[in-house]
Amino acid sequence: MTPPSVPRTVLLAVMVGHFMAAFAALGMPPFFALILEQSLNSEAHHLVGWFYVVPIAFAALSSPWWGRLADRYGKKKLLIRAQLGLAASFLLAGFATDIWVFFAALALQGLLGGTFAASNAYLATIASGSTLSDGMSALQWSARAALVVAPLTLGLALQAAESSPIEMYRWLALLPLAALALALWLPTGNAAHEMSVVHKAVELVEAKPRQVFALQFTFVFATVVTFPYFVPYVQQRFVGLSTGIAGLLFGLPHAVYLLAALPLTRWLAHRRRTVILAAAFAALALCLVGQALSGSLGALIGWRVVMGLAMTAGFIALHRLIAGAVHCSSAGRAFGWFESSSKWGAVAAGLSAGFVAQTFGLGTPFFLGAAMVACAAAYLTLATRHRLRPSS
Repeated sequence: MTPPSVPRTVLLAVMVGHFMAAFAALGMPPFFALILEQSLNSEAHHLVGWFYVVPIAFAALSSPWWGRLADRYGKKKLLIRAQLGLAASFLLAGFATDIWVFFAALALQGLLGGTFAASNAYLATIASGSTLSDGMSALQWSARAALVVAPLTLGLALQAAESSPIEMYRWLALLPLAALALALWLPTGNAAHEMSVVHKAVELVEAKPRQVFALQFTFVFATVVTFPYFVPYVQQRFVGLSTGIAGLLFGLPHAVYLLAALPLTRWLAHRRRTVILAAAFAALALCLVGQALSGSLGALIGWRVVMGLAMTAGFIALHRLIAGAVHCSSAGRAFGWFESSSKWGAVAAGLSAGFVAQTFGLGTPFFLGAAMVACAAAYLTLATRHRLRPSS
């Protein structure tokens, strides 16, 4: 995927660093209830949802600011800063003795982290166009891999450990520190490449950055809105379904992404990005409704596979849209807002899911997500060329 000017070892180092940072950030939230009960001696289970949202909300607030600093002081320096910030927040969480210190640690995780945006901004200093979008897809692959692997690995580790569950954060702080060591090894982007990216970007633009941010918000909202209540919903719909099987069904779309990302990236390489995204949104709307109405476990599995394919195509299209619209000189700010729109989509999805599920039933989030992406698909399909392209 990468041209000779971008060594594969560099992309691999960025991927591994991002995976190590995402491992703890994505792997520990499923065990927040366990931490509340066994480490913080609290039975306030309603706080689990708030703990899940806290780092996301603070990341949404801080990402654009860190992006501007990256443009000013250098993308590599801010990538190192992000890894160091994560390590510090994990250490604080690992030594938390009450709810408020743990809350502060999660807030700092959001404020000081931002490794996905920082990694993408760094890639923009050494890659452009399709190579940059392929790099973004590779980082998304590492995030999905962490989402699949981390909960299982940490669950087994916590089951075997005799210490307090919250102490796991102390060990996990070593991962972003190892990623920091990798970041120190990375080469620094050069000014000549940055100028070449500016000129190439003009030819690749297919949508304005703000349009991409709005589409990213919608995409993340539709995929995340079903997360909080998926397991209880399928266990309610299919009586006797074990928690383990429900967890496997939850992770199935992410596993599909891991298998389909590379072949789909190649197959969709020369197709128009907005057309791909419209098709992905339409497929996502269809499979969300299909899951809500599934009458058999086999049908549900089929729709989860379709969801994984739609998610994969959607990520590929979004990455190529933002890669085509970004200039390297302002890549930090662009990817900061790209990450922020993603986080706000997740926050809105979590809050909306809680409201509609309690008011109308556990299956309602599926229909809410479907309605969002159906509207976006209609917009992308009906919008004229003039509305999608920035005016010259």
